[in-house]
Amino acid sequence: MSPPPKITPEERRRRTADQLKTIRLRMAIGRELNDRGITTPAGVGAALGMRPGEATSLLSRKQWREGDVALLEAAAARLGVQVPGSVRDDWPS
Repeated sequence: MSPPPKITPEERRRRTADQLKTIRLRMAIGRELNDRGITTPAGVGAALGMRPGEATSLLSRKQWREGDVALLEAAAARLGVQVPGSVRDDWPS
């Protein structure tokens, strides 16, 4: 069996940025749901427009997955949640 291909530095930076964005989005969405008193899986699913299990998994899983940022951004938009970016996001490249 051959070893998995190495990740390029650019890909590693992109994944790290996505992981940080995912954390910020999960925290903001969780805070908004809590402020609205939405705590049950059915309520979370309804608020995010997803199946209850899918919604709670998206908000609670620890492992980063490709596509999570897009799903979380859509959920945040649905709730009207604004997630400020980090200072680094605003720095010129």
